[in-house]
Amino acid sequence: MVKKIRKNVVAAIDIGTTKVVTLIAEMPEEGNSVEIIGYGVCPSRGLKRGIVVNIETTTHAISESVEAAEEMAGCQIKDVYTGVSGSHIRSFNSHGIVAIRQQEINQPDIDRVLDAAKAIAIPADQRMLHVIPQEFFIDNQAGIKDPIGMSGVRLEAKAHIVTGAVSAVQNVVKCVQKCGFGVNDVILEQLASSFAVLDEDEKDLGVCLIDIGGGTTDIAVFIDGAIRHSAVIPIAGDQVTNDIAVVLRTPTQCAEKIKMSSSCMFKTTEAKDEFIAVPSSSGNSSKEVPANVLVEVIEARYSELFSLVAAELKRSGFFHLVRSGIVMTGGASMVDGGRELAEKIFDMPVRVANPLRITGKTEVVDNPVFATAVGLLHSGLGQEVKNNSAFYGGQEGMKGAWGRMKEWFQVNF
Repeated sequence: MVKKIRKNVVAAIDIGTTKVVTLIAEMPEEGNSVEIIGYGVCPSRGLKRGIVVNIETTTHAISESVEAAEEMAGCQIKDVYTGVSGSHIRSFNSHGIVAIRQQEINQPDIDRVLDAAKAIAIPADQRMLHVIPQEFFIDNQAGIKDPIGMSGVRLEAKAHIVTGAVSAVQNVVKCVQKCGFGVNDVILEQLASSFAVLDEDEKDLGVCLIDIGGGTTDIAVFIDGAIRHSAVIPIAGDQVTNDIAVVLRTPTQCAEKIKMSSSCMFKTTEAKDEFIAVPSSSGNSSKEVPANVLVEVIEARYSELFSLVAAELKRSGFFHLVRSGIVMTGGASMVDGGRELAEKIFDMPVRVANPLRITGKTEVVDNPVFATAVGLLHSGLGQEVKNNSAFYGGQEGMKGAWGRMKEWFQVNF
């Protein structure tokens, strides 16, 4: 079958530590749902804790994933949206002030005040990924979400700024481009996941999103409808799997299956007389291991992870403002008993979230594993992010990058 290039589709590639997911969706005529028409999933071995360590392996996984998605959708794709994560990600809040030139605020005023907010020194090996408005002030009037058309003399803005290592982002882009695709935008993964699993009420009330993947755990805190804090913790599902493999002396693939199929966590009293069949790493017949051993391994690592997230939340100063609780997503969030342990450590409500606002081929995609990929689709469709990402961001992003370079030369030379 000849696959044609269609103009009314958008594609997203989630390049993760354990898997590469490609989703293809039709652009909706109305509403904000994403209609999935094709998906492809391929194991990934070219990343470590969210960072590309083998370009050839990653490129091969991307190609296989895209090919499967195109085959299902019956069309070819040219450009994609992709995500970035890893311990190189940095974020902070900034503030900018400008004078309103013509008393009524227009888009150039918004651009100028955001430029003022991002006019800060960052390390030479870092580049800005996102400049996300949190709220605006007009003549000291606070809490304004959309100031266009309003009158005033002075405009202020608070913004959340995300930076990433140039080399790490370049390597992600290079892997996609080597497969023959253009990159429209590179989006922070927890920001993308938030588009897929959070609703506006949660963001307004205050919520912490925890996206637990294979190599990293990504955090995003929303207060009063805007992102206030983001962070990356380099501990996630792979570390749990490795612990199980070492303690039970079984291959990593078997340890992953045991982790996801285990149903004995937090049932220690019931698990005393239970045993689990564990394949031997030497390839011999399976051995019987007490279920309590598995409980202790999983609970210890997840307790450590949730404690680190709680410490990060307290350090950010937003812990007591997360009034609607914790939302967990990502493949490693589905471990049995994880939600109960999180509620115990955070002392607040916790839910495990599937992607929202999806239609079409949802039989596989309706799963926390696909939260980031679905969120990238929402971003690509322009329903949540509108040109806030300026680094490697298609034509608009490249124009923004060249504009900043021109400004830098004008200021320094």
